[in-house]
Amino acid sequence: MSKRAVIVGWSHIPFGKLDAPDTESLMARVSGAALEHAGIGPEAVDGIYAGVMNSGFQKQDFQGALVALALPALAYVPAVRLENACATGSAAIHAAMDFIEAGRGRVALVVGAEKMTARPTADIGDILLNASYRKEEADLGGGFAGVFGRIAAAYFERYGDQGEALARIAAKNHKNAVDNPYAQIRKDLGFAFCNTVSDKNPRVAGPLRRTDCSLISDGAAALVLTDEDTAAGLQRAIAFRARRQVNDFLPLSRRDPIAFEGAARAWREALAEARTTLGDLSLVETHDCFTIAELIEYEAMGLTPRGQGARALHEGWVDKGGRLPVNPSGGLKAKGHPVGATGVSQHVMACLQLAGQAQDMQVPGATLAGVFNMGGAAVANYVSILERVK
Repeated sequence: MSKRAVIVGWSHIPFGKLDAPDTESLMARVSGAALEHAGIGPEAVDGIYAGVMNSGFQKQDFQGALVALALPALAYVPAVRLENACATGSAAIHAAMDFIEAGRGRVALVVGAEKMTARPTADIGDILLNASYRKEEADLGGGFAGVFGRIAAAYFERYGDQGEALARIAAKNHKNAVDNPYAQIRKDLGFAFCNTVSDKNPRVAGPLRRTDCSLISDGAAALVLTDEDTAAGLQRAIAFRARRQVNDFLPLSRRDPIAFEGAARAWREALAEARTTLGDLSLVETHDCFTIAELIEYEAMGLTPRGQGARALHEGWVDKGGRLPVNPSGGLKAKGHPVGATGVSQHVMACLQLAGQAQDMQVPGATLAGVFNMGGAAVANYVSILERVK
């Protein structure tokens, strides 16, 4: 009997400023839908894994126990809540996979959600700073944008002004999001707008403009995972050819802030485990919480040498029709970034591509997808390499 965990169903709602009052209601919108998509009844679920950062977005916590409120058949199923900053969704996926592959259960429901927009903007910025090293980084100004503004400034100092490259990333991802029915902003902003500081696109922190920053979002996504033997009787299965988590020091002062060494190691280990190369991937969904993050991630994944990430943009490699499309969904930049839902959402986007069901987002002939989800400033780094096996 094979206990390898595979994805057999999923659900995703549009991200944005939603009328749902809390994560309980958001999770209710995707939990039953994911099980229905998988063709599995709630009575078959052996474990529930909820990914919610919270950290002050709402007073109610104990989030794992909230999932069953919408599906009473889940009331007696073991449930836990995972938190790993912006990589919370991937942490929940890994925990569910460990559960299945250890033989403790055969069916796991993973739900990622966050309700962010109910709090004032200043409060949201302060809550997100909990994913930084507050002893050193809480006074940078600009919230978490201040952290990445500092990273961008360090990158510019070492490799020259990359403002145009960042604008190309923002423009690319907004253009891609036009075709994503789940995206928070479905508007092609254009390169000129993203590359120009204006009243509508002001500086936010360091060299970062508003268009260089991901969105404040509400949202939820869910996955159903089973062992391969259970999946044999179901309609579909998306397998992990590899999955890796690599951490790095939390304080930026303890490492080279623009090396993203933990991310680079996660990519190297995942590609080695998958016995494949970056060139074999059909697409990558990567963690563009800020455009500077996506730029450095090109280098961390090995697409370009250090300091040359802009080349991937100028030569069109990462465009939808390029040699390695990056964020055909629009990424966090335009799809939205409800923190706990992000990692789950990225995996759903990859599954849609591999199943040939991404509609207007579809990368033709997609067979192998990479996902990179990170918590904090490249502190908790998760890489998945996914393929359809059924």
